[in-house]
Amino acid sequence: LIRTRDVNLPPPQPLEYPVFDEAGNFTGKFFTVDSFATWQPTQSLSCPFPPCINPLQRPISSLGSANVFETGASSVYQGATLSIRRRMTSGIYFRLSYTYARAVDDGQDALVAGRPALVQNSYAPNAERGASVTDQRNRLAFSWITEPRPFHRGHELLGALFNHWKFAGVTTYGSGRPINATVSGDPNQDDNSSNDRLPGARRNSFLGPDYSTTDLRLTRKIYATDHCRFELGTEFFNAFNRDNQRVTITDDGLLSNSASFVQVSKTVGVRSFAGHYRAPASFLRPTSAYAPRQVQMSLKVIF
Repeated sequence: LIRTRDVNLPPPQPLEYPVFDEAGNFTGKFFTVDSFATWQPTQSLSCPFPPCINPLQRPISSLGSANVFETGASSVYQGATLSIRRRMTSGIYFRLSYTYARAVDDGQDALVAGRPALVQNSYAPNAERGASVTDQRNRLAFSWITEPRPFHRGHELLGALFNHWKFAGVTTYGSGRPINATVSGDPNQDDNSSNDRLPGARRNSFLGPDYSTTDLRLTRKIYATDHCRFELGTEFFNAFNRDNQRVTITDDGLLSNSASFVQVSKTVGVRSFAGHYRAPASFLRPTSAYAPRQVQMSLKVIF
């Protein structure tokens, strides 16, 4: 697979930042970040209140980011599918399909044109290996159609009332897809605010909510003449009104902002830091949902 890396960056060095909660209280935890910029511990005109984060010093100072496209990534998919089908017999048809799968890759950021590289550390691109955005362990689909004809010759009146109905439905279920725990504020100081993850968390290492829905359709045929008939239809989407929650959808996967990095110095005891993390209380909390129950009716004339 193709991926992009910013090759105009100096080697990173580990820097330690404290973690504060949403109210601004120190949690007792520290995050170690591979940073491409250094700290300035002494006071100067550009740093009146040290420590400060120095500007990024690129190897080629006359250039900004230099993204190299390389075929250095790979993807592995493993899956097994079971499918059971009954052909239309005695007015009944159904199909059941189940897939168990696992997908792992090094990232698919190059598939979205015009976006900065998403490799967090260009010196360690293999650290991007994790669950793919297409990774969904379990997926089930069940569809059915039944068109009963309980009354035949000799029961024309009952047949006119109870024959010519058709019932159909589709039920789908999918387990949660991977979520990438991102961080806002560019804590690794590489002039790219799109590639920062929660320190210690691998790419796509969290699981989002699952999804399930059932759609139903009821159809009734009414014969007016030999050359004209009506079809009355009622359709139910998400018939059981399941609350299918979701987090933010991105171009190539699911995204959840796990913390923000604030470039304002914080003092913990006698130590001063040039920045700190602030973790929200709403991490992995869904921000929206898919459509609720919807019902539509239709009338079709065939002549």
